[in-house]
Amino acid sequence: MLTSSKSPRLAPVLAASLALLGACQSNSSTQETTTASDAPKADTTAAAPAAKQPLSQPLISNIYTADPSAHLFDGKIYIYPSHDIEAGIPENDKGDHFAMRDYHILSMDSIGGKVTDHGVGLDIKDIPWAGRQLWAPDAAFKAGTYYLYFPVKDKQDVFRIGVATSKTPAGPFKADPAPIAGSFSIDPAVFQDTDGSAYMYFGGLWGGQLQRWQKGTYDANAAEKEPSTDVPALNARVAKLSADMKHFDGPVKELVIVDETGKPLLASDTKRRFFEGGWMHKYQGKYYFSYSTGDTHLLVYATSSTPTGPFTYQGVIMEPVQGWTTHHSIVPIKDKWYIFYHDTQLSGKTWLRNIKVTELKRRADGGIETIVP
Repeated sequence: MLTSSKSPRLAPVLAASLALLGACQSNSSTQETTTASDAPKADTTAAAPAAKQPLSQPLISNIYTADPSAHLFDGKIYIYPSHDIEAGIPENDKGDHFAMRDYHILSMDSIGGKVTDHGVGLDIKDIPWAGRQLWAPDAAFKAGTYYLYFPVKDKQDVFRIGVATSKTPAGPFKADPAPIAGSFSIDPAVFQDTDGSAYMYFGGLWGGQLQRWQKGTYDANAAEKEPSTDVPALNARVAKLSADMKHFDGPVKELVIVDETGKPLLASDTKRRFFEGGWMHKYQGKYYFSYSTGDTHLLVYATSSTPTGPFTYQGVIMEPVQGWTTHHSIVPIKDKWYIFYHDTQLSGKTWLRNIKVTELKRRADGGIETIVP
């Protein structure tokens, strides 16, 4: 969940995209469906010559959605996105204008097929310890139970990570009465390895508050942003999950990312360093940690022989999308790999986004080909 809007990257709004705003009721909880092929397509006939067609179309248009976490459950593709709303809060670098209050759960039988909105799967009012800002979630399944992991600010305005459970992938989910002990910051991503171990990756800079945890406890007086000098970058965090998938089984560790020479990436290396939106997947025995660079608007990745690193930076997965923020998930579906992501095609506003999907392609050596969205 990226947090700033002060960037020259925010693309101009296409005239036809503005006409689509009426199709998106940002606080809707009704169960509606749309299809990838029927999703609105921007008409660029009156646009400037430099305007480009988007690579793919929004998966759903009855609500605004972002930060899609996709999983294969019960033979279907389930997507757990953020639910963007028009909260009327001025934009700032802390992301206060991202004031989401619930999650809708989506599903589809296949890529390109009909998308079903199952309605609200979890509401902030049903999380006992929550204060505000229900940001990007993730999900997992184990032993008959589905788990929804979510970041939200507690009543002291500090981001923590909670967990909710359900017996069905579409919910509704019931939140545990307290956040996961030892959790902090944002963007939980849960990876279940082939040996049965499960890990949570999390963290985000600026409004995600990661820079305020450098001493091990929350420092309300810490800088609003990460260091900009040539010091090692602040990295994502990783913790092994307990057998019940509800607690950390051991200490929270830093997920170190290094360059091709083995040196840690620097805070000033803003086109490669971690900012937020981490995701882990495994391909041919190698671990791929992908993430957003934040204010440089790239999705990039690093690889390792272990799930906890260190990870070596490899390259760019996706160039900047329309809008400030970028957040994704990568999943295998049948014999192909896909990346779910978002942009602002429907609204032109960085806090009112729409999720999309496109194929992820690899080179013979396993490297990921760069996508131009």
